[in-house]
Amino acid sequence: MNEQTYIMIKPDAVASGKIGRIISRFEDTGLTIKRMELDTLTAEQAAANYVEHEGKSFYQGLIDYITSGPVVKMVISGPDAVSVCRKLMGATNPAEAAPGTIRGDFGLIMDANVIHGSDSTASAAREVNLFFGDN
Repeated sequence: MNEQTYIMIKPDAVASGKIGRIISRFEDTGLTIKRMELDTLTAEQAAANYVEHEGKSFYQGLIDYITSGPVVKMVISGPDAVSVCRKLMGATNPAEAAPGTIRGDFGLIMDANVIHGSDSTASAAREVNLFFGDN
């Protein structure tokens, strides 16, 4: 099924010059980047994106990290885009991510795990709207 998803290359990967190598992973798979923007998230955007973690011990650190520098926001589409992108990204914890995945190859620690991707089509719709608006 053709669908779209939201992907964000996080500040650690942007700062260390990994944008091109990460983007190529999605393009090499045959997925299409429909929209892409380099931006620094506002605290409001970060809070809305991570609302499910509000009140947890790591929440403020997460907000501070994700707003600490530029990110690359993308809308990616293709057959089963959500699940394909999640497989390409690898496990959330880079120490557990398989070699060959984005987090396995470029990540080091959980607190700076290189990339974010929607975990469902519903999350993708919410995140695309949050970061790009309705258009």
